[in-house]
Amino acid sequence: MSLRSRTSIFLHDVCMIPLAWFGAYWLRFNLETIPDLFFYPGLLFSPLVVAIQVAAFWFFGLYRGVWRFSSLPDLLRITKAVCSGTIIIASVLFIYNRLDGVPRSVVPLYALLLLLLLCVPRFIYRFWSEKTFVQRQGLRALIVGAGAAGDMLVRDLLSNPHSGYVPVVFADDQRDKFRREIRGIRVGGTIDQLPQLIEQWDVEIILIAVPSANEAQMRRIVELCEICGVPFQTLPSVGELLNGTVGTGNLREVSITDILGRAPVKLDWPGIQARLHDKAILVTGGGGSIGSELCKQLARVQPARLIVFDQCEYNLYRIDADLRLLFPDLTTHAVLGDVADHRAVERVIRDHSPEIIFHAAAYKHVPLLENQVREAVHNNLIGTKILAETAVKAGIGRFVLISTDKAVNPANVMGATKRAAEILCQNLDHAGGTRFTTVRFGNVLDSAGSVVPLFREQIKAGGPVTVTHPDITRYFMTIPEACQLIMQAEAAGQGGEVFVLDMGEPVKISYLAEQMIRLSGQLPGRDIAIEYVGLRPGEKLYEELFHDDEPLLATGYDKLRLASARRYQHDAWAKQIDRLQQACAGDDQAAILTLLKTLVPEFKASAS
Repeated sequence: MSLRSRTSIFLHDVCMIPLAWFGAYWLRFNLETIPDLFFYPGLLFSPLVVAIQVAAFWFFGLYRGVWRFSSLPDLLRITKAVCSGTIIIASVLFIYNRLDGVPRSVVPLYALLLLLLLCVPRFIYRFWSEKTFVQRQGLRALIVGAGAAGDMLVRDLLSNPHSGYVPVVFADDQRDKFRREIRGIRVGGTIDQLPQLIEQWDVEIILIAVPSANEAQMRRIVELCEICGVPFQTLPSVGELLNGTVGTGNLREVSITDILGRAPVKLDWPGIQARLHDKAILVTGGGGSIGSELCKQLARVQPARLIVFDQCEYNLYRIDADLRLLFPDLTTHAVLGDVADHRAVERVIRDHSPEIIFHAAAYKHVPLLENQVREAVHNNLIGTKILAETAVKAGIGRFVLISTDKAVNPANVMGATKRAAEILCQNLDHAGGTRFTTVRFGNVLDSAGSVVPLFREQIKAGGPVTVTHPDITRYFMTIPEACQLIMQAEAAGQGGEVFVLDMGEPVKISYLAEQMIRLSGQLPGRDIAIEYVGLRPGEKLYEELFHDDEPLLATGYDKLRLASARRYQHDAWAKQIDRLQQACAGDDQAAILTLLKTLVPEFKASAS
């Protein structure tokens, strides 16, 4: 029988009751022999005392706690149980014989002794289990952050002799914690004093325990850690820790997402659940970076069925396997097809009768599409036209177009096709019963074809890391954040809106490259070179999230803005897009480009 089992703890507590009862008598008589006149009544009443006190223990839940983690709530429960049991014992004995044979001082002495006999062993065991007095082996660690996460991390390190880390000092910016101790570990100074603390305490590794840090705070901490020249690890963000506890198992290398990521999105999950629960949902491009994560997020709201539509067989197979593994009770349908294939679109809508469509299918690689205008228009615009018009014809209730910041004042073919798709959906919103909503956002970290995996591969190969221009900037957000805000926009949309996701501050790509090199344990310019290769066809130095004629409005939702949509002549615009479709069918590249400029007047094609 383990010392930590409930039975062992219960037997310990039962034994302490008579020990406290007779110990109170012994103290009452100055540690001398207890007179028979009092000893035998005490012995007679002892079974009653034990029974009442044990009942109080169970009533107050003394055995719900764990000795190793005994803390203030456990102390309060023990105090309540002891005091209540003592009052009941005294009352019963008073009613029975007016406490004849029980000296009055025995009652408070019993309560005090029992409280000590129950609490002291628990806290001694916790102290022993955490081994705070044992000489530990491992890297001397500085903990950045003396808050709740830092406290839990240190507790886990102290209780685990095989963690490989020995916490020696905290660093925290809250001045009221300076020179105080947390679990015996001193708060030695502020985060700005990291270099001095590392030298003073002979620190070998830095552990960052600030899961609530925003982008700017995390960037500052990482930059200071890089100056110190010692390894550093971090706990995940608050969002990543929601389903777990803080401990050494959470520690990992700092990633670029930690530096560029932001505070968790606060979603209206009840509203999203009400709109999407038990609905048949179709996701086009469901095997891509955004589409696959969107499918996983949608699965959480338990739709009636989820139809994943993608033209890439491998991507479709992979997301289908993931959904079946992660959500075995979800009804899923993996459908292979192209949104620009009219028959395939009609078939998937006819066979599966979706109530909501999330349209994520698109070509998005800017330089690649600059000289392949027909393919870009055919997939991004004509595919959207076919899907949207089929949705209207079938009476589907809601349609969400996933767009891009490159659709604002587009300088490339990809951005122009997405802007034309936005206008198409806004026009169709007034043509039938289907409500069309557009969601526009910028670059997504680690999405397929994005700069982060490219830099990662270049660093792995030893460089150089290629950046187009020293001043080029981009907006960034994480894939889960983008997908959650897409769902929030759908829940908030009434039809015809263009929602813009708040992307925070734009980030210089050169800074991104430098940070990724440093996070790999190397120095930019010395170990890994950065080469500036010039802007590629269709690239701008900076992107915009909304047009000058689209003033942003608040929506009442965090990080979600509403761009006032511009209106176009529906009939004239519809005729132009029909001519564009005919030009695509005839593979007339020059006509396609001319008509695309007509559809999107703000499109300024690159010289290439």
